[in-house]
Amino acid sequence: MKNFWTRTLSATIYALLFVGCIYTKQLTGSLLAGSLIFAAFILFVAEGCTFEFFRLVEKAGARPIKPVGYLLSAIISLSISLSIILFSKDHIDFVALPLIGTLFLATPTLLIAQLWRKSDRPFADTAYTIFPAIYAAFPLGLMAPLNDFYNVMMMVLILVWLNDSCAYMGGSLFGRHKMWPRHSPGKTWEGTAIGVAMTIVVALLVGPLFDTRLQWFDWLVVGIICSVIDTLGDLVESMLKRTVGVKDSGNIMPGHGGLLDRFDSLLIIIPFITLYLIISVN
Repeated sequence: MKNFWTRTLSATIYALLFVGCIYTKQLTGSLLAGSLIFAAFILFVAEGCTFEFFRLVEKAGARPIKPVGYLLSAIISLSISLSIILFSKDHIDFVALPLIGTLFLATPTLLIAQLWRKSDRPFADTAYTIFPAIYAAFPLGLMAPLNDFYNVMMMVLILVWLNDSCAYMGGSLFGRHKMWPRHSPGKTWEGTAIGVAMTIVVALLVGPLFDTRLQWFDWLVVGIICSVIDTLGDLVESMLKRTVGVKDSGNIMPGHGGLLDRFDSLLIIIPFITLYLIISVN
């Protein structure tokens, strides 16, 4: 239980920082200032996740071109968040063009650069260089348009925390059957079921109080995404860490490890939430 309270305190500090960035527009009374602060927060997390990813894959012998990787993550995250802030959603070409141009040019440019590098795995190193921009920076950038639904984003954070906490406590108390020992030996079916059930119930009961634009069915879908996809996202990051033989991606957050450890589920959840809101609300 000591580890639980350490995780809870660390998660609380993280949540306060995250919530402060989400509601900066309301706190400052300035749409521009709030949006820029939120974009800066997204950039910081994207670069931190990229740093941790490179450190992980280097343990497995990879040699990504790190300066290019950091630049790609910055371009991807900022081209979404700042373009929407500065040019609004009506000018989607300002968002699409930097993204498309970056992704189209990155791969051939990096492959050409590999001709001058003494790498035994040039294609793998190229993939490792690009991957964090797609895996981390892109979904983090999507949080900027999602911030129009800041109360929904707040509820998503609560549901993810609730699912993790209930699954952890439920697994500790009632866990008997391992869910996926290959990637996460600690997860159990009992703990996961408790987490999913509690998350869906809270989404249905509390969600409508946060944002009335979403109907009960919408909150049901949000609850399912935040529970099921949260669990799968955690397993994905566990798979990455087990591949390179480490327990945590970093040590910036006591009890949780690094930024990838904390944002692992959100990186998978955010695209699903964003797509669903685009379809259901608009």
